[in-house]
Amino acid sequence: MDLKEIYSQNGVISFEVFPNDNIEELYGTLKELKKYNPSLVSLTYGAGGKNKAFSVDILKNIINLGFNVMPHFTCICNSLQTTKNNLQIIEKLGIENILALRGDIPDDKSLCQYDFKYASDLVKFIKSETDLSIGVAGYPETHIESLNLKADIENLKYKADCGANVIYTQLFFDNSKFFKFIETIRKAGINQPVAAGIMPILSRKQIDKMTKLARITVPKVIYEAFEKYDNVKDFGVEFAIKQCQELLDFGVSGLHFYTLNKSYSTSKILENLRR
Repeated sequence: MDLKEIYSQNGVISFEVFPNDNIEELYGTLKELKKYNPSLVSLTYGAGGKNKAFSVDILKNIINLGFNVMPHFTCICNSLQTTKNNLQIIEKLGIENILALRGDIPDDKSLCQYDFKYASDLVKFIKSETDLSIGVAGYPETHIESLNLKADIENLKYKADCGANVIYTQLFFDNSKFFKFIETIRKAGINQPVAAGIMPILSRKQIDKMTKLARITVPKVIYEAFEKYDNVKDFGVEFAIKQCQELLDFGVSGLHFYTLNKSYSTSKILENLRR
């Protein structure tokens, strides 16, 4: 099922997982989360600007587990020919959807080939070469490299106009930022469905890391919880349940859970949502 059909209704549930050294943890997590009937599972690729061999075996195994899989694809350190080859692999696997990203620029820029400079370049290429449905990234509090909100929205509009079908947002904790983002992009003529990125809170270290990498407002109540609880995992679940319920009541197109290859928090959240 492609993105256009999946997001023809609101409240779609999807999960993100990533390849790591403990591959059995990834598969175990997906087996535990399968009962929540996600419309798709996305598989990351090339995090931190370090592109790895395309995860064909993992994609095949996720498909064999019964999931509709959407691979991430970063373009910043991939040649045009590599990109073309991997797109052909994706289509041969029967995959219908792809998340098109620029990717992180590595510290050692000599590692990169610059056939593609921006995610919009990749979107245009995918559109011209394949029948894949395309997801792209959106930033409720603007991309960390963006000059300002106007420039960020103009960039998103260009990606949308190049052929993006769905927008997946960076994680956020303040729903008011998301609501304002939706209002702003709609006024700009961006009408694609928007799936809200949700990352359950697991630790102070996790939050500190994310706020260094991206523009993310952390509400005071979260910092207070770090002082109050030794283990904030259950607080993170309670916080995310309220956040997700408010988003569902708002009519959000989808909830996209950044699972970190863990099932506990995402399971608890989904068990307590009214849908």
